[in-house]
Amino acid sequence: MYKIRVILDTKEDIIRTILINDNINLENLHSIIAKSFGFKGQEMASFYRTDEEWNQGEEIPLFNMAEAGEGVSMQTCILNETLPEENDKLIYVYDFLNMWTFYVDVVEISSEMKNDLPQTILSVGEIPEEAPEKEFVANKLDSDFDEDEDDFDPFDDFDYNEY
Repeated sequence: MYKIRVILDTKEDIIRTILINDNINLENLHSIIAKSFGFKGQEMASFYRTDEEWNQGEEIPLFNMAEAGEGVSMQTCILNETLPEENDKLIYVYDFLNMWTFYVDVVEISSEMKNDLPQTILSVGEIPEEAPEKEFVANKLDSDFDEDEDDFDPFDDFDYNEY
């Protein structure tokens, strides 16, 4: 059995602590998390592997997007294989139009078995009407190209009369 803490990325504390079986796949976890926050669970979503500092890594999409069917998906990822240790983490993004972003953290792993799982054992805060605004800032790349240069003309060598 896993005790998972899920925190919505907002200024206010909005937290759910959930008990779940350790052998469910991430598609089931997606549904459990969505429903624990009051969503229907019908929107696209992805989990992202992350390190201790919550740096986003490999995507685990809801559906397999690979052409040959060999790609990873929530259906093929089992919880106890994806998050084998306490303090393992994932980032969960629900509804790509609104970008609800959650931090998923394994609080405790136990061998205890319960029949009435999943179960929300802690619920703090209410989800806001609208998803918090996300600000995506790209790193400025060093470039040898000077945007103010007027002598660059991409059509200098193009002969329009040939066509």
